[in-house]
Amino acid sequence: MPYKRGEVIDINLNPVKGSETGKTRPCVIVTNNVYNAKLPVLQVVPLTEWSEKKGRILSNVTIEPDERNNLLKKSVADCLQCRPVDIRARLVKRRGVLDAKSLEKIDQGLKVVFGIA
Repeated sequence: MPYKRGEVIDINLNPVKGSETGKTRPCVIVTNNVYNAKLPVLQVVPLTEWSEKKGRILSNVTIEPDERNNLLKKSVADCLQCRPVDIRARLVKRRGVLDAKSLEKIDQGLKVVFGIA
């Protein structure tokens, strides 16, 4: 089954260098479905545990757990850590899908990170 934009997947982000986000964690696919169907490399936004400090960062998006995304705790989509991953080498499991409103907020966070108005 092809991967879809907005899908939440667990990705092994190791090895990392410097301040990159690492370990196995939920990530949101942000590439469009045309690329997702044809290429093994997808662009993802990693999720990290929510904190008040992280929640205040303009490019971060708070994500509440629900039955669709199958997250276990309140999280933050860290758009600054957006990165390409080879799905064949890094996928751990498929989790669920984000709601449209959260995905729109991630789009806005990516616009902030990349300076796209």
